Amino acid sequence: MAKVNEAAAMEIDDPNSNISDQISPKFSINVLQLLKSAQMQHGLRHGDYTRYRRYCTARLRRLYKSLKFTHGRGKYTRKAISESTVTEVRFLHVVLYMAERAWSHAMEKRQLPDGPNARQRIYLIGRLRKAVKWADLFSHLCSVKGDSRTSLEAEAYASYMKGNLLFEQDRNWDTALRNFKSARSVYEELGKYGDVENQVLCRERVEELEPSIRYCLHKIGGSNLQASELLQIGEMEGPASDLFKSKLEAVMAEARSQQAASLTEFHWLGNRFPITNAKTRVAILKAQELEKDLHGPLADSLSAEKRLVTFDKVFTAYHEARSCIRSDLASAGSAENVKDDLNGLDKAVSAVLGQRTIERNQLLVSIAKSKLTRRRDDKNEKVTKPEELVRLYDLLLQNTADLSDLVSSGRDRKPEEVTFAEECELKSLAFRAERCFYLARSYSLAGKRSEAYALYCRARSLAENALWKFQAHSKTDQVMIKELKTLYDECRSYSCIEHATGIIEEVKAPENLSKKISTISLTGADKKVEKYLLEKLDLYESAISESNVKAVPRIEPFPPAFQSIPRNPIVLDLAYNAIDFPSIENRMKKDKKGFISRLWG
Repeated sequence: MAKVNEAAAMEIDDPNSNISDQISPKFSINVLQLLKSAQMQHGLRHGDYTRYRRYCTARLRRLYKSLKFTHGRGKYTRKAISESTVTEVRFLHVVLYMAERAWSHAMEKRQLPDGPNARQRIYLIGRLRKAVKWADLFSHLCSVKGDSRTSLEAEAYASYMKGNLLFEQDRNWDTALRNFKSARSVYEELGKYGDVENQVLCRERVEELEPSIRYCLHKIGGSNLQASELLQIGEMEGPASDLFKSKLEAVMAEARSQQAASLTEFHWLGNRFPITNAKTRVAILKAQELEKDLHGPLADSLSAEKRLVTFDKVFTAYHEARSCIRSDLASAGSAENVKDDLNGLDKAVSAVLGQRTIERNQLLVSIAKSKLTRRRDDKNEKVTKPEELVRLYDLLLQNTADLSDLVSSGRDRKPEEVTFAEECELKSLAFRAERCFYLARSYSLAGKRSEAYALYCRARSLAENALWKFQAHSKTDQVMIKELKTLYDECRSYSCIEHATGIIEEVKAPENLSKKISTISLTGADKKVEKYLLEKLDLYESAISESNVKAVPRIEPFPPAFQSIPRNPIVLDLAYNAIDFPSIENRMKKDKKGFISRLWG
């Protein structure tokens, strides 16, 4: 018996048996969903990496405090996180947010206005190395403490961070490609399982990694991508593609600098202006490349939002060119020939900028017209009002007038400039007709029939005049002629509708007035409305509606209703006009006259 008890005691004290009986807990983290939610809610929806870095710092502070894992109050002593330290899932969150904070800090440096300088680039790469270090630790801890899915996601996250570091360092493109492909294969596999939200997130991450993979293949030599194709794949959105966009912008800037050497003149309306400044050449070349997207064969396939973004980039490039030209003018000194060339170049760039402004406002008009005629299916969709189109046509008229004044300025004008000024005048006539038409529509919606009818007739005459002048011009714009014909027909139909509607309202006006007068009541007793609180004090009913219902509390009507009150009787004196009153002249005081007044009297 003693031997049995001794054997049992030895079995209990055996450490190997104790470890085998214990089952280590496996933690589960949906890494991609957690990070995507944090990034979209704290700045990365708009590319604000500073805000996201601050969120990561605050999140780490809260995790340290809740885990009681602080690093000392007086002297800072870092506590390392190892396998034995991870007793709950929040320790894994600490490591993950450390990697995210380092990565977001690096991306913040990458987004500096003029790009990172040499010292900032060293710091940027150092922060990416930190992110790789924490991502490797996170992958290792998840492989030991996490379940299979968490371990797989952590491995994909670590591969993505390693690829980012090599991508920024411009070396080991084959290793970077291997890491990006490894991350992509994991997310492709994870996208086949789980709920719909997880599948969508995995698919989005695969699409975000695709540009980096194709760029790595291009650098290795596995694919011959042109600059236009690189720009096309660089249009994808998402935090995973921001590093690729910055790299692509640097590559395109270098390519533009090489191409700008051949751009020595700027052609505009038969004039040739020399370009001597290298920065001006690069800015004009960038604007011209963007204009190819707006006027090229693929322009119709672009959505309106992308075209507006492209217009903004064109404006930025031309404004940069103008600022360089103005700087050259300030430093030109007394060289008259140089000043004349720079002034002509500035005038030409300003004219092209005015043309693009008119085109952008015309695009806004087309977007507003589509929303005006389209039915409102979505309740959150904003419907265009005619007043907005009136405002847009006011802008177009102002832009056309400014452009015409700019081209007409100067003494010696070429025939091309005269023709261009005439085209601006024709466009101004068409814009005036369109503005008058939508002004009439705004009056029609307000119920002012006579004003709307007069404006429709005026718009019809303006459209007819503009149509006649466009057809008589040598360079006929078929698109504008078609729009003017449509406008002319719409003015005619709308004027007839307004005329008929006005007559109907005039005929029915007395009938409607009699109906309204017949329903007038001083007290409002004839209306079947709910009683107010002061009228039902004997009932236990609330006069305030529920919180989810928008209704006014019914306590007492204000302003109070009219009440009939008694008045003093009205007395009519009927005998007053028939009474013959006696004369009272003998009672009136007579004036005394002097001697001189008697002579003259």
